[in-house]
This record gives sequence, structure tokens and C-alpha cells, in this order.
Amino acid sequence: MMKRLGILGIVLVLLLSACVSTVQQASPEAKGAGLGAVVGAGLGALIDKDNPWRGAAIGAAAGAVLGGGLAHVSRQAELQAARTGRPVTYRTQAGEVVRAEPVSGAYYDPRTRTECRKVRKRVWRNGQLIEDRVEEVCEGHKVSAEY
Repeated sequence: MMKRLGILGIVLVLLLSACVSTVQQASPEAKGAGLGAVVGAGLGALIDKDNPWRGAAIGAAAGAVLGGGLAHVSRQAELQAARTGRPVTYRTQAGEVVRAEPVSGAYYDPRTRTECRKVRKRVWRNGQLIEDRVEEVCEGHKVSAEY
């Protein structure tokens, strides 16, 4: 058991260190893939009792694909709802349902010089609500080298 926990710890440290960004913040897709990889590696190592390394590798790959895919679909739903001002529902291949609904009309953010909208995003997995949050979606055009 201790050996398995040690292996899991090493895998988690390696995977999390790959997610660190020193220049700019990671995209939602990268964060989703990273989190999915960590969770998948942990579960894979625990499930594959004969070869925890193999289980961790397979679990990390599957988790990264599913986590990144869900984050991408969620972000696209937010953007589309903000742009159109109408509710949007997406279904992923893994069975999750993502619904994004505009909460407010457009408003101008003088700090960032962009037009923003608030969007409520909800995600269901197997009929169970797993995420419910309000996101601020801002889109603008860069007009100078400064912000």
C-alpha cells in the first residue's frame, strides 16, 4: 500500500509540475486536461493492481482527453451564449450536458476596455449537476501593446 501511495505521489507531482505556467495563465482547456490527467492517473494506479504504472499512464491519458474536452465544450457554450444573448446547450461524447444562459445584458468594463456579459454555466454528468457557476465573458479588441 505504501509503495502504491509513493508511486501515486510521484505521478501527481510530475503531472502537476507540467501544468505550471510562468508567462501567462493557462487556458481553461489546459487546466481541465491537467486536472483530468491527475485524477485519471490516481484512479488508474489504484485500479490496475498488477501494474500501477500502466494504470496511471492509461488513466492520465483518458483523464486528460475527457477533462480537456469538457473544458473546451464549456468554454464554447459560454462564448456562444454571450455572443448571441440566448441559452445554449451542448452534449459531449462522454455524456455530459453543458448549458450556458446569459444572466445580464452587455456592459462596458473600463478597466479592461472590453464589452462583457455574465453567463450562468451548468454542467450535468449522468443526470447529476456537477457544476453551477456564473462566469464573466469579456471580448474586446487589442488596440495597443499595453493593457
